[in-house]
Amino acid sequence: YLFVYDLMQFCGHSWIFTNMIIRFMSFGKDSLADTFYSIGLVMRLCQLLSVLEILHILVGIDKSRLFPRFLQITERIIVLFVVINSQEEVQGKYVVCVLFFLWNLLDVVRYTYNMLARTGIYYLPLTWLNFSLCILLYPLSVLAKAFAICVSLPYFESFGTYSIKLPFPFAFSIYFPYVLKAYLLVLFIGMYFIIQNIFSERKAHLGSGNIKKKRS
Repeated sequence: YLFVYDLMQFCGHSWIFTNMIIRFMSFGKDSLADTFYSIGLVMRLCQLLSVLEILHILVGIDKSRLFPRFLQITERIIVLFVVINSQEEVQGKYVVCVLFFLWNLLDVVRYTYNMLARTGIYYLPLTWLNFSLCILLYPLSVLAKAFAICVSLPYFESFGTYSIKLPFPFAFSIYFPYVLKAYLLVLFIGMYFIIQNIFSERKAHLGSGNIKKKRS
């Protein structure tokens, strides 16, 4: 089951990644503004499917740590569905293309590694790439998420999307731009825990003893 799940995610993210590269090679910078419109549906499906990974950990069939994986998945869900999908003006920004490129590059490598690992196959270059690439690209993706949120703030302020005002006698209101600004802090605090987990996993999988064991 996990192999099939990883295969489905690999196919989805590979299609997105390949599509982005081909479109850029064919249309150049003009393709960047249309990124969300051309691949947004498949991207949303892949990210919704990734919620199953939390369930995999909860039921015990995946031994990954729950909290870092939960943070990574919820970050993407919030930025993709709440920030980008709800504001059409944000969808044509270049930051969306950058964000999708980083996400899919990481996921193509990760799901390739996972598929082979399910069958007991470990290639040292792929293992190194899987646990090293994210050290560089994950912080960049966090910066891209933060930039996407900052770009979206004027539109949330103008349109009042997700802002709630309850009538008297409650006198209670939620101004959503303030929620997003508070989430920026959560985003960077979460980055600390996730990077810490990445280094821990890298040490566990790329330690000299583990490498010799997998080679044997």
